[in-house]
Amino acid sequence: MPDTVGRRSASLPVFPWDTLAEATAAARAHAGGIVDLSVGTPVDPVAPLIREALAAASSAPGYPTTAGTVALREAAVAALHRRYGVTGLTPEAVLPAIGTKELIAWLPTVLGLGDADTVVVPELAYPTYEVSALLAGAAVVRADSLTQLGPAVPALVYLNSPSNPTGRVLGVEHLRKVVGWARERGALIASDECYLGLAWDASPLSVLHPDVCDGDHTGLLALHSLSKTSSLAGYRAGFVAGDPAVVAELLAVRKHAGMMVPTPIQAAMTAALADDAHESEQRDRYRHRRELLLPALRRAGFTVDHSEAGLYLWATRDEPGRETVGWLAQRGILVAPGEFYGPRGARHVRVALTATDERIAAAVDRLAA
Repeated sequence: MPDTVGRRSASLPVFPWDTLAEATAAARAHAGGIVDLSVGTPVDPVAPLIREALAAASSAPGYPTTAGTVALREAAVAALHRRYGVTGLTPEAVLPAIGTKELIAWLPTVLGLGDADTVVVPELAYPTYEVSALLAGAAVVRADSLTQLGPAVPALVYLNSPSNPTGRVLGVEHLRKVVGWARERGALIASDECYLGLAWDASPLSVLHPDVCDGDHTGLLALHSLSKTSSLAGYRAGFVAGDPAVVAELLAVRKHAGMMVPTPIQAAMTAALADDAHESEQRDRYRHRRELLLPALRRAGFTVDHSEAGLYLWATRDEPGRETVGWLAQRGILVAPGEFYGPRGARHVRVALTATDERIAAAVDRLAA
């Protein structure tokens, strides 16, 4: 094998879920079958109107445009305004992506960051933020407050509210301070807002909301996914919106790289973004599951921290998270250890709400037993 092969993968951490084989086997061995609350993959059917739009656009022999159809970008602008109060956005400031994970993973590379640059990620964070920096060769700093950064001048700052894994929501004053701080230093903010539409005990805001940025999107990107709110994880349907100049730069590079969302998927996204009824129904499904699982965990002796929004319960038994994973696996319930998301998560587990009603009910029964 040539010496150059494997250099990039060697610089990356072990893929977290590859380490759950033993716990997965234990959970699968349960007489009632596994209740998989580890990954957070949607299980509910795709709404008929989305599937119909996909089918209607399926005769698409030509290449799709990287920029996305005008209809898709207009639907995204309208949805962000209607659902989340974002103003001042134009279709030119929206760009579809082949799933938000792909967008995040390659963002520093596409922006031209390298070993002279620093990327800031939350102390407890979706692992792909760190991976994105490593793929570009940039340095990574974990920080939740501006004081932790000191005199550092990062090139890119990731925000995530509501948070994966904790469900924490950042308040408007916190967001305003981060935006002001980043603008003073010329840093770009990428706000991962995949869970913005899944609020339970708090009211999260987009970084593009006028209360946060005063209507000025300079230096701001909001990353959105249809995986959770529309159950489109299998479609790989996401988009970025914000600073028109930065979006134009992303578009220019992605054209060369062939990063194009297939035409039928663009049509399906357009239909999903134009319809709020299916999104509301899906949110109600998750709310119902949360209302069952949250008290069941507490009755079983868990403390649930944050978790005021999003698709996860951030729970602890005040013991190493891997021990909690094993305890639950013996009851046929698989969860993710908090260490997946950073050192501060070592005594927590992340419990997903993404299972059928029947499987959630099974988990509740097992926790009671």
